[in-house]
Amino acid sequence: MPKLSYAEIARIEERRLAVGTAAVVACAEPIAGGWMAFDGEGSWGNFAVGLGLDGPVSGEDLDRLVRFYAARGAEPQIQVCPFAHGSLVRGLADRGFVLREFENVLARELAPDDDLRALAPRGGPEGLEIVRIDPGDEAQVRVFIEIATSGFRPDDAPLSPALFEITRRLVAHPGCDSYLALVNGEPAGGGSVEIHGEGAALFGASVLPRFRERGIQQALITRRLERVREQGCQLACISASPGIPTERNAMRLGFFMAYSKGIFTRRSESPESPA
Repeated sequence: MPKLSYAEIARIEERRLAVGTAAVVACAEPIAGGWMAFDGEGSWGNFAVGLGLDGPVSGEDLDRLVRFYAARGAEPQIQVCPFAHGSLVRGLADRGFVLREFENVLARELAPDDDLRALAPRGGPEGLEIVRIDPGDEAQVRVFIEIATSGFRPDDAPLSPALFEITRRLVAHPGCDSYLALVNGEPAGGGSVEIHGEGAALFGASVLPRFRERGIQQALITRRLERVREQGCQLACISASPGIPTERNAMRLGFFMAYSKGIFTRRSESPESPA
């Protein structure tokens, strides 16, 4: 059994995500204990998170959230933790928000004596090397961004300027470390980890198709867990859509399901506030 309750894990991770996102987007404002963020068209940084963990969410706050995104021509999107106050879901429903999808948050607590390398005994393919990205090395950063974002784009789709810019800001963020997996010197995969306060999150990982099913993603998870422990942090989380390979790999390495959260969006034709 985990030492932390599921509610405690959720509060640590949701606040880390809220603060971490606010630090790398173009515009963000605190709201109802969380943050709402905007980073421009095509960026993943256009969402609100962490609301309602400290108590009720007022109608005035939710109206402000709707206006924040409407003023920027963006669809409001909010991630709702199951431990948020019930007023959040009720207020969203009153304003025309609907549930679009679920996201699972998996967690792993780290002990000083954990043999993390033993979690993935295969260790990846022969010739695998995992290197930490130097944020000051522009060429290395560009290679990392191209590889690490590949799994979040349609096949052969070019890297958009918006995705490139927010990922570059992440790589440069003081609380973030990024890693590139090389197989015999050829870039094969990459992923990042952010550590903030009591928690850390592993995110943004991709492996190129021709290198998949060879243990590279597990090796990337293990290396980032080592970094979490090096920094004295005892909780690591991974968010993933239900049933995808990331979820399965994480659970093989000792992660457990901590909670699921809902992603709510609002139809543009919905009224700005309840009648």
